[in-house]
Amino acid sequence: MENHLLLCILLLIPAFASSDFLVTHVRNIKKRNADNDLVVNGIEIYSMKIDSKVTSRFAHNIITSRAVNRGNVHKEVVFDVELPKTAFITNFSMTIDGVTYPGTIKEKEVAKKQYEKAVSKGQTAGLVKASGRKTEKFTVSVNIEAASKVTFELTYEELLKRQFGKYEMFIKVKPKQLVKDFEIEVNIFEPQGITALEAEGTFITNDLQNIIKKTFSEKKGHISFKPTLDQQRTCANCSQSLLDGDFTVKYDVKRTTPDNLQIVNGYFVHFFAPTNLPNLPKNVIFIIDISGSMSGREIEQTREALLKILDDIKGDDFFNFILFGSEVHTWKETLIKATPENLDEARKFVRGIDTEGLTNLHGGIMRGIDMLNAAHEGNLVPKRSASIIIMLTDGQPNVGISNPQDIQTHVKKAIEGKYPLYNLGFGYGVDYNFLEKMALENKGLARRIYPDSDASLQLQGFYDEVSNPMLTDVELNYPENEISDLTKNSFKHFYDGSEIVVAGRFIDSNQNSLTVDVRGEGANDALSYTTQQDAEETAKAFQEQQYIFGEYIERLWAYLTIEQLLEERIAATGEEKENLTAEALDLSLKYKFVTPLTSMVVTKPETYDNQDGIADKPIEAEAQALPPVALAPQLSYLYNSHPTWYTSVDGDPHFIISVPQKKDALCFNINENPGAVLNLINDPVTGITVNGELIGDKRVNSDAKIQNTYFGKLGIANKHLDLRLTVTPEKITIQNGNEKTGFTWLDSVTLQQEGLTLIINKEKSLVLKMGSGASFVIVLHQVWKKHPLHQDFLGLYALEREKLSEQTHGLLGQFFHPIDFTILEIHPGSDPKKPDATMIVKNNELTVTRGWQKDYRRDPKHGVDIPCWFVHNNGAGLIDGVHTDYIVSSLF
Repeated sequence: MENHLLLCILLLIPAFASSDFLVTHVRNIKKRNADNDLVVNGIEIYSMKIDSKVTSRFAHNIITSRAVNRGNVHKEVVFDVELPKTAFITNFSMTIDGVTYPGTIKEKEVAKKQYEKAVSKGQTAGLVKASGRKTEKFTVSVNIEAASKVTFELTYEELLKRQFGKYEMFIKVKPKQLVKDFEIEVNIFEPQGITALEAEGTFITNDLQNIIKKTFSEKKGHISFKPTLDQQRTCANCSQSLLDGDFTVKYDVKRTTPDNLQIVNGYFVHFFAPTNLPNLPKNVIFIIDISGSMSGREIEQTREALLKILDDIKGDDFFNFILFGSEVHTWKETLIKATPENLDEARKFVRGIDTEGLTNLHGGIMRGIDMLNAAHEGNLVPKRSASIIIMLTDGQPNVGISNPQDIQTHVKKAIEGKYPLYNLGFGYGVDYNFLEKMALENKGLARRIYPDSDASLQLQGFYDEVSNPMLTDVELNYPENEISDLTKNSFKHFYDGSEIVVAGRFIDSNQNSLTVDVRGEGANDALSYTTQQDAEETAKAFQEQQYIFGEYIERLWAYLTIEQLLEERIAATGEEKENLTAEALDLSLKYKFVTPLTSMVVTKPETYDNQDGIADKPIEAEAQALPPVALAPQLSYLYNSHPTWYTSVDGDPHFIISVPQKKDALCFNINENPGAVLNLINDPVTGITVNGELIGDKRVNSDAKIQNTYFGKLGIANKHLDLRLTVTPEKITIQNGNEKTGFTWLDSVTLQQEGLTLIINKEKSLVLKMGSGASFVIVLHQVWKKHPLHQDFLGLYALEREKLSEQTHGLLGQFFHPIDFTILEIHPGSDPKKPDATMIVKNNELTVTRGWQKDYRRDPKHGVDIPCWFVHNNGAGLIDGVHTDYIVSSLF
């Protein structure tokens, strides 16, 4: 290709041109081609820098992105970053052609009103809200004129947590295009001294490994990562960027004593992490959900994780398994010691775990608590030991006591604060708020296990965090007459490799010393000592002022206080919850943190005439992980409204085709035997197919001429994404490649993953969108379980026909294209209420009958009548071919 280009240039160069001119000309063309790689949809991001400063575990991060519009019309520039869930955004601004528009942090409702007001005036506004997911996505877009430049600057802060003996800082790297000047720089200052420093990235190749520069000595650590354009490319001549993944920094500090106290300007922070203590024996009860929704990949991953956990259980530990589906099953009647023989028997038990029934969560967890209580009361476990309950569930309680508040009350009363409860919610079908509240009320925590290929590693990873308790009943006591506004200072367990952090404010801001009384229970004896610190020692350690950002200990105290107030607020009710909310809101506003109670608004006044050009909105290549609160309204109109166009099949089975230009509808039935699978939609361009399997009544009605059939199973697939969705009246199963995720209709779920957006409205309907294709509503019809004749069945509603291609076909899909018909000679039919007529459609002359069918999207029980012209004989003359042409061999 390069030789051909050179030949063309030679033909265009005059005879007197020198070879130097030729070489320069070729170089300029190559440079222009390279520059074109930097422009995506007319926008070039020419600089992106991530600057992190860490002082005593508290990280202050600034992300700066600079872009220019290389097009000749207005363009929309998108600033899109993902932050750790534990981080609080503290500042944002965008500078357009030298004018800076800062963000303002306000109470959430006030911010929302300001945002809506700006939009109504035609201004560009960006709204930032805490999302509550594993990572939070911050997205702001702005229209800029041709050749204009914009600079985005985002600041966020977080307290780095210590796990497995290391502090970890996570940076998401995803510029989505090549960036001329890309850099990550991390500076760490730890007054205790740094003992280890690591940096790695999931996207780092062998070639990129040497680009990470890492140095540390005494109290300072430094990391930089600055790849050139060529180093960012996925291949030599590619325009795609390698920079897509996680960049992680890990380090630890020197410890000559268990404590480190720092005092600055009337605030203190106390880091407590003892080493060289023996681990306590532990008593662990694993309570596992084996209900039907756990079938498939979920139960396989659970078995896999439990087998690996059994390999790590120590010989002086005690343990047991409790399984709950509709019934509750125990492996042993009491906790047993982890002898080699018992562990071998446990492995056999775990390999045989399988799913059954519904979700008797209350029965399972109460059995576990009673067993642990009995073990302590009967002295069956060591007195100096740490007891833990770990519960795993993927759904919501629906057998026995199923009211969440009742379960919480029973559990709290039974545990009585004696040991922590850890709740693991598998997937998106759980009531996570319920699990979190119940765990926090019982000195534990909740963790979501994401239904990915590494789910078993997530389960095992959580166990590893709590598998090595060193102390129980830890208390860090400070003089009450000296300290106010103290963060949490008592902890049920201290685990090896972790760290306890307590911060507070002095009543006298000039106080410069502090004494702490430390107590806890260890494996051999009680831990009890007193430690003291002077402010002068902190000041001496902080002589390197260039590493200090603002009043960092005060901000650390505010961060930790807000985090704990929000946590307490989850389990609180009534006036207590109102007081906690007010206190957390005041601190969030004072210290300018974006929390679940606040939002940041960035408003840019209109500075150009939008009518001069049309902004081309960039198309994102992947689905955003939107929080449920933002996602639900996005699709809710699909079942709350009646679009001008839709097609549906519901009932036994009745097809409805809306014809907006006629302000009318057509309908027909398909009469086929139970077990037949009908192709409803097939689009070879988008790869989306929808098939449905018919079921019949429980028994054949001898009086009926034709047996009633309904759709008892729907299969929706996107072959381009290797994504399949199977829906029955019992459950919903998502298969992505080899991974399966299951939900029941008892779940209330909002889910978005790559290629799929899904909402389950408990026992009513399912709303979904596959990729950029059409959207669907599936309605659940339930009958009395003991009905002698009828069964539960499904209805399907297809919307947004413009999202599928012109090649779409199928019993419903063929009507995604406009259809015209003419009605002639309306005359009385066999039913006086339903006149007949002659219809001309697709060059066919048909006898049709005026009637109505039901739209059940809003009301699955009663439905809404939709007037339509009914085409007889399985839609003959209306559908292409005959209905048997649409019978396929299987759902997929």
